[in-house]
Amino acid sequence: MSRADRLAERIAARGLDALVVTYLPNVRYLTGFTGSNGVCVVGREQRDFVTDFRYVEQVEREVEGFDRIQGQQDLLGDVAERLKGRVGFDDQHMTVRAHGRLGELVGEGVELVPAGGVVEELRAVKSPDEIARIRAAAALADGILEYVRERGLVGRTEREVAVDLEREMRERGAEGPSFSSIVAAGPNGALPHATPGPTEIARGQLVVVDLGCQLDGYCSDCTRTFATGDLDDKALEVYELVERAQLEALGAIRAGAGCREVDAVARSIIDSAGYGERFGHGLGHGVGLEVHEAPRLSRLAPEEARLETGNVVTVEPGVYLPGEFGVRIEDLVTVTDNGCEILSSFPKTLTTVNG
Repeated sequence: MSRADRLAERIAARGLDALVVTYLPNVRYLTGFTGSNGVCVVGREQRDFVTDFRYVEQVEREVEGFDRIQGQQDLLGDVAERLKGRVGFDDQHMTVRAHGRLGELVGEGVELVPAGGVVEELRAVKSPDEIARIRAAAALADGILEYVRERGLVGRTEREVAVDLEREMRERGAEGPSFSSIVAAGPNGALPHATPGPTEIARGQLVVVDLGCQLDGYCSDCTRTFATGDLDDKALEVYELVERAQLEALGAIRAGAGCREVDAVARSIIDSAGYGERFGHGLGHGVGLEVHEAPRLSRLAPEEARLETGNVVTVEPGVYLPGEFGVRIEDLVTVTDNGCEILSSFPKTLTTVNG
């Protein structure tokens, strides 16, 4: 059964006649279209894909199983002509302006119904082919971390390292980074989403390196915290704490595990050591066509949210001490019936990079 067929079943169960899909990662998931302007309509008996003149030839190569329609660059007018009955729209991504315009364009008797998240529910469970692509992206990220280790850190700026590693991942076949790479030395490591700057990396520091590669449309995400020489006892203690929390959380992942409960495994360890207030983000998130997607491993996850076989998630506890340093250790894993497969293979034991 195709992805569009599975989506049609879901929207029918919601009492909808069709769903208008405008968010491009969802469009790509359903149709294979990699361009920047396309909308698809999926219904019980309807499979329409609309794009503009620029992508007509591309669509011939990429999109199958849909009626391919050339529209105006705006597309909404062409889409509106094909809607009838109760039609879902993606209220998580469609702008208020676009929704208002679509409402003006549809014919009488068309009811627009919020239906955000229905495609994301499908995307959360990866097929074997998707997992293979993510595994390849994760292997590429492992290679880039090894490249960083070999190239050295001391005496280079954070920005220099970040630019260099992103250039290297493209040289090795990546379409680009999954997100803006993080290289954060010493006190800058206490910023979970630090921006690499002109700070020169010194000896005797912890350096957080968080990177991901986009390969064949799919993302990876991995973080390692390196040492650049001898560390004081506090830094070593925090590193060992985060490593232990990460390993325990990995052991808790399996199909059926609650997303809140897995987060709590790592959080309780860090909290018991007195650093609970310094771990302020969720334990992890889904990864696929986007680097942040469902499901979420977080204390804020819905109580009923549970992992399923085929989910791909990060496991990334951290401790961040303002003015001192930060430690984050992150693996990418795929959920199995009885546990998980760890896709990130770069060592987690503290690695010292002298150069």
